[in-house]
Amino acid sequence: MPSTLNDVVAVILAGGYGTRIKHLLDGVPKPMASVAGKPFVEWVVRYLKTQGITKAILSTGYLSEVIEQHFQNHPVDGVQTVCCPEKSPLGTAGGFLNAVHQIRKSPLAWLVVNGDSLVFAELTSLTKHLLNSTVSGAIVGLSVSDASRYGSLVYNQVNDLVKFAEKRPGAGVVNAGVYLLRNSLLEEFPEGSPLSFENEVFPSLLAKNLCLKVDVIDAPFLDIGTPESFPKAESFILNHYAKLIDEI
Repeated sequence: MPSTLNDVVAVILAGGYGTRIKHLLDGVPKPMASVAGKPFVEWVVRYLKTQGITKAILSTGYLSEVIEQHFQNHPVDGVQTVCCPEKSPLGTAGGFLNAVHQIRKSPLAWLVVNGDSLVFAELTSLTKHLLNSTVSGAIVGLSVSDASRYGSLVYNQVNDLVKFAEKRPGAGVVNAGVYLLRNSLLEEFPEGSPLSFENEVFPSLLAKNLCLKVDVIDAPFLDIGTPESFPKAESFILNHYAKLIDEI
């Protein structure tokens, strides 16, 4: 079993339209928004590199050719990147499955992250869950003072995920959009399209009594998907630049 993410393949969900911030994007897909001199999704790839990831698949949709061309022209040294476009919107889990089926790899586990958000978590801590054969996967839970924008995670005393709760104000642990999933777990995914992790996949897996752990962290986090959060992206990257420097 791996003690690092070296043998785990990452899938970056980068297929969204960016409807809420489209007027700020200058004709590029949301993950390609320019932040501190690079597309935001490139910062995501560079952060994964610092965590030991060497293989990353980009699940693309809207203007997929823009993302693919960027990484062809500006590859991140040390990380193999492949773009897997979807022909129609498949949802978060649907886009993930589409990419997995195109790439035809069978790693022990998949690391799923978003191309329009970044959390500075020590992702290697997730791999400890792979040492327990009864655990099917893990979700990064972010401790926040205001959970009103995101659905909260409900978990028990041993950090087993119980359910996703509705958005509610006040402090809580929210879904950071980072998942470590055993490859064998994919056989348990429900059918359907589009397919959402939050609305369909995880509730279905929990209904089958499969064990998903919640890894609770307190770390810097930014989602660039709203007009309020997008202007903060530049300072967010620059303030945490040291965490992203890996032979840049």
